[in-house]
Amino acid sequence: MSEKFDVIVVGAGPAGTSCAYTCAKNGLKVLQIERGEYPGSKNVMGGVLYRKQMEEIIPKFWKEAPLERPVIEQRFWMMDKESAVSFGYKGLEWGKEPYNNFTVLRARFDQWFAKKGVEQGVLLINETVVLECLTENGKVVGVRTDRPDGDIYADVVVLADGVNSLLAKQLGYHKEFRPDEVALTVMEVINLSKDKINDRFNLEDNQGCTIEIFGDSTKGNLGTAFIYTNKDSINIGVGTTLSSMIKAKLKPYDLLDYLKTHPMVRPLIEGGESAEYLAHLIPEGGYHSVPKVAGNGVLLVGDAAQLVNAIHREGSNMAMASGTMAAETIIAARERGDFSETSLNQYREKLYQSFIIKDLEKYKDATHTFENYPQYFKEYVPMLNRAANKFFTVDGIPKKDKQKEIMKSFTSERGTIRVLQDMYRAWKAVK
Repeated sequence: MSEKFDVIVVGAGPAGTSCAYTCAKNGLKVLQIERGEYPGSKNVMGGVLYRKQMEEIIPKFWKEAPLERPVIEQRFWMMDKESAVSFGYKGLEWGKEPYNNFTVLRARFDQWFAKKGVEQGVLLINETVVLECLTENGKVVGVRTDRPDGDIYADVVVLADGVNSLLAKQLGYHKEFRPDEVALTVMEVINLSKDKINDRFNLEDNQGCTIEIFGDSTKGNLGTAFIYTNKDSINIGVGTTLSSMIKAKLKPYDLLDYLKTHPMVRPLIEGGESAEYLAHLIPEGGYHSVPKVAGNGVLLVGDAAQLVNAIHREGSNMAMASGTMAAETIIAARERGDFSETSLNQYREKLYQSFIIKDLEKYKDATHTFENYPQYFKEYVPMLNRAANKFFTVDGIPKKDKQKEIMKSFTSERGTIRVLQDMYRAWKAVK
């Protein structure tokens, strides 16, 4: 395969396909390489796809894409061992065009999205591993694959090969990540009838719900769990930073089993049939972990560029937006005939001017703060549940007295000064 392309995209997730699709639509000759049997076979995420960034690529994609349910309700649980303080938002307007987000099954959606790229002219090759980037005089000029005569050349190579991008490491663009910079998430797809999902989550047909769970779902360690409703299945998963798993000696699948048997969760999935287990590394380092994203003849997008906002459960939208920005940069570079780092650095400028880096910068210290001060999950979540129990228990004690007791319980357990310090520290991390 000695043929030369304008662009080679490594990876067929949301970031890679967004870039490949946009480049091909604008007349570029694009090769997309996927190591899995098909796009989506190796891709994992909790299962929420955001509308806006996808619609900017394919207008009104929801009319034909294999989506599960439009999400009309987002719940948040602060969960203790036998209770949960819950809050959230349910908006029926989210169930109508133009929608806000959808639940998806990646194996179906990624295949459809990649097919749309092929319709624009992308040459998609599956079951092919890219072993390394080819370089000449400090410039990336192509890739070497595991196929016979597998050297392929291009003006630009786009790395969309995931959080642990071996190709970016080979180029020296990012280091080996610390255990506190990545999270391991395990999830299970559980088949459950549509009627049971509607009944248990108070939904109607074509309405979806997401639940993000903090506290006992990770046994008080830094991380989150989630439950997402599909048409006739449920995605349930849990993840913590690798450093938390190591410190607490947690096994990821044991943590998932613990979540599934929790009294707050068990009734929602009871009677379901396990369909699939999945595991995935997620970049958690945020702003401080974003590597070099542009070089001579090469760009990094999506998870490979560490573009995930864990605080707001945003990854797929950042992936698609970064893929589109990379494509726009490549198209402009082609018009100039200049694929140097200086020219492609316009992609970095686009990123840093966009919501992606601005949001990552806003929460740049959040993971570090909650990792180093475990009381937020281990102590405050149980305290919040005990406070709610006390306040809502009708026992003849005046509410004013209850409020005083609750405030006293918070300060007596942690101390007034420490509580104020903790509140300020958390506010500063997310302000």
